[in-house]
Amino acid sequence: MLVVGSVALDHVETPFGSVEEAPGGSAIYFAAAASVLTSVQVVGVVGTDYPRGKLAFLAEQGVDLTGVETADGESFRWKGRYSYDLNERDTIWTRLGVFAQFRPRIPDHFRDSRSVFLGNIDPQLQLDVLKQVRRPRLTACDTMNFWIERSREALLTILARVDILLVNDSEARQLAGEPNLLKAARWIQARGPEWVVVKKGEHGAILFGKDSVFFVPGYPLEQVLDPTGAGDAFAGGFLGCLDWTGGTSEDDFRRAMVYGSALGSFAVEAFGVDRLIGLEPDAVVERIRQFRDMTAFELEMHVPPDG
Repeated sequence: MLVVGSVALDHVETPFGSVEEAPGGSAIYFAAAASVLTSVQVVGVVGTDYPRGKLAFLAEQGVDLTGVETADGESFRWKGRYSYDLNERDTIWTRLGVFAQFRPRIPDHFRDSRSVFLGNIDPQLQLDVLKQVRRPRLTACDTMNFWIERSREALLTILARVDILLVNDSEARQLAGEPNLLKAARWIQARGPEWVVVKKGEHGAILFGKDSVFFVPGYPLEQVLDPTGAGDAFAGGFLGCLDWTGGTSEDDFRRAMVYGSALGSFAVEAFGVDRLIGLEPDAVVERIRQFRDMTAFELEMHVPPDG
């Protein structure tokens, strides 16, 4: 599957430690998670200062990085700080560098990808990517408040051309102009995507289908070190599972949601992408089994005769 998005160097501070110059960006977190399940091709841009060796782990996991071009200038860098409430963060600074002039160029051998994920970039660039690929089986995109405010018309055009939109709850409400999350999801679906995935951080995620709603909880963890990239890791697990199985039924989508939540939970257990490096599929499957045990219950009640 193809992912187009940012390739960055992150500086992160949390109450539990810090990291500098860690490989990050939507494309990297997505690829690190999805490559546990399927083959991944990445399109992005870095500056001449980017330490390419930090991406070697992706190549070792079978990720094709030939679509990551090097441009003259500084790489995209971001610094953020989290408090004990890891759902909130402060951006200390952002330096876009060469990412500010990023124009995705899809290599010819990437254009027949089965699945396409358009990371959180300008909707006009997302449209440019869709013009370069040939009939993918499944297309999905992410977006954010900035694009909803600044590029609404292009974003609405994208919605008409993708199968899945992944957003958080505030973005869904802002996009639809609707405080009720269910109504917001239905408004989005009426404009194109058959499926809407609303990410709710540590509280899990909700899948809205045509006539259904499915909720997957966040996996309970004793240790959360760095939530950066958890949403992109969720997307990687979710779409990686769909690409891996090739299924498109509601059961397939529900199962993929659990894989997404599982991969997102692994991502936050260490700083940067460290927990996703060398992650074995068996470990993911075991966590999936734990999800099933945590959420399974009997519908019928057994009431004693004298009850």
